[in-house]
Amino acid sequence: MTRQSYILFDTAIGRCAIAWSAQGVVALQLPEANDAATRARLRRRHPGLEEAAAAPPEILQAIAAIVALLEGEKNDLAGIALDMRAVPDFNRQVYEVARRIPPGRTRSYGEIATELGDRLLARDVGQALGQNPFAIIVPCHRVMGANGKVGGFSANGGVETKLRMLTIEGAQLGSTPTLFDSLPAMARPVRRR
Repeated sequence: MTRQSYILFDTAIGRCAIAWSAQGVVALQLPEANDAATRARLRRRHPGLEEAAAAPPEILQAIAAIVALLEGEKNDLAGIALDMRAVPDFNRQVYEVARRIPPGRTRSYGEIATELGDRLLARDVGQALGQNPFAIIVPCHRVMGANGKVGGFSANGGVETKLRMLTIEGAQLGSTPTLFDSLPAMARPVRRR
């Protein structure tokens, strides 16, 4: 078995943890109530991790990209290598589709299931995302229920954390944009009272 390490780092939503192997990121843990709880949840899901004093350059680059995203930059994190050797095939397929959802956008469980070949797999998609060890990098927070419902979120803070991340990314929630919202500001009609 290859050595797997992790480190804690600060973000706009709290202290996260990132774990890696020689093949890439093994896990990203969203903040818990405190550092000890964050470490405990990460180790419970990934036994055998060792806390590192420092991270290699590619992990430092991943951390910088994650921090920037959580500060509002439109960074898709697609360049971060993931070590998916322990991930079931179906989950891997779901994660590959979810990684293509750009910041500020959302898709539904049903849309992802349809892309995978069967809309009836929507619940399975939800279960796979609930097991996502790469939160943020595989943006499960960008996946919603049918008809724009928020759906669940298994991280600390639940749906509030999901909504906070979507707000940071500038996702439009709760209403459909109008035709004029997609036009540049100068091309929009002037509304008179």
